[in-house]
Amino acid sequence: MIFRALCLGGVVCLLCPGLAFAQTGSSRSESPPTAARADVSPEAIDRVWSGHSVKFALTASKTHLYVAYYDANRQLTVAQRPLNNPAHWVYHKVDTWLGWDSHNLIALAVDNAGAVHVAANMHVDPLTYFRSDPGGDVRTLKRVPVLVNAAREQAMTYPIFLKNAEGRLILKYRDGSSGRGNEIYTIYDEAMQSWRALTDAPLVDGEGRMNAYFMGPVQGADGYFHIAWVWRDSPQAETNHDLSYARSRDLIHWERADGTPLPLPIRLKDAEIVDPVPVKGGMINNNTIIGFDDRGRVMITYHKYDAVGNTQIWVARYDKGWKTAQVSAWMNYRWDFKGTGSLNSELFVEGVRPGAVGKLIVPVVRLGQPIEFEIDAQTLKLIVERPVESIAEALRGKLDAPADMLINVAETTASDGTVYRLGWAAKAPNRDRPLEAIPAPTDLKLFVYKPEKP
Repeated sequence: MIFRALCLGGVVCLLCPGLAFAQTGSSRSESPPTAARADVSPEAIDRVWSGHSVKFALTASKTHLYVAYYDANRQLTVAQRPLNNPAHWVYHKVDTWLGWDSHNLIALAVDNAGAVHVAANMHVDPLTYFRSDPGGDVRTLKRVPVLVNAAREQAMTYPIFLKNAEGRLILKYRDGSSGRGNEIYTIYDEAMQSWRALTDAPLVDGEGRMNAYFMGPVQGADGYFHIAWVWRDSPQAETNHDLSYARSRDLIHWERADGTPLPLPIRLKDAEIVDPVPVKGGMINNNTIIGFDDRGRVMITYHKYDAVGNTQIWVARYDKGWKTAQVSAWMNYRWDFKGTGSLNSELFVEGVRPGAVGKLIVPVVRLGQPIEFEIDAQTLKLIVERPVESIAEALRGKLDAPADMLINVAETTASDGTVYRLGWAAKAPNRDRPLEAIPAPTDLKLFVYKPEKP
């Protein structure tokens, strides 16, 4: 599943470090997939909260589609329908309500036994997690008060579900606050219906002075799970520094790009530094995105200030050492972000992907305008920069959205290749502060893209 928030007026909202994580069965694109077509009219699912943008979720099992969202009254709602029956929605509301915090994303997954798992509404808060019976009926969702350790699960943020190489469900989250948190991985035992710690130690340790903001893990064709992260010294967004990287085959044993083991927890002095960007160097969490080149080699897209202080897009690739290359050449542009809370971001980067033979594509959104940089696959030098149409541009007319609201998008792909995409409108984050007036709820709609038949 992916999530984006694109403003009709031209602002991109990046809310938290896990937003771009690709879960099992997901797809990432800035426009409807070229190999799929809009197969049905949009389905109106519900009226939803629009006071600020926050990540909703959807996923597909072999038989059902599941959607989790905050309804018009801010209550967490989970809905399901059979993949083959758009008219048969079943809704279930659980006992948690959203405040004004855009960090309180929803994570949703279905395990191999068919049980639905939902973790949500946490920003340095105690565990809020619900699990259904193995049959997957959302009406059986019940609150689970403890995963592994009740004492540790009192300050949780950014839950993300993923599956390891064996298909087992893993939940990762941040334990602690911004600047003072650790990354925790837990794994689910379907037979016992219980969780346990995946590793004896946290993935990283900020030693009480900082914490890591991760993007990924993303599994590559090489079989490795790849992660990139920044270290952040405080809740102030400008204190990000030192772009770092690690990889793992099993999410337990981690190593550098050259295969050298990285004992856990990883500390800054031991981490593999891709680019030693300093504090106030123009790099922010969320925007250190894993991608792959035409040979399947891992690449990282990010931004930082250039020598004269302009914000620029950069890519990094490992080839007997990390090589970095400046992609953009923007003049007189500087995103001088700072402060705390959910920011209305000016930049959103995607992972590198192969383009035409000998070329790579670096997707970016700047000030609401989606851009593709085409670069040489060998030298990483810029060939051309061109504007492209965004998902928001494709959906905004179908959502009848107010002009002052963002268009939010979440997406998943079923096993048969069908792409399911949610769209809804909401206000931009207001640095997690209440608005003076409550806006009217908006429609949550589903768009379905069936694969083209050969």
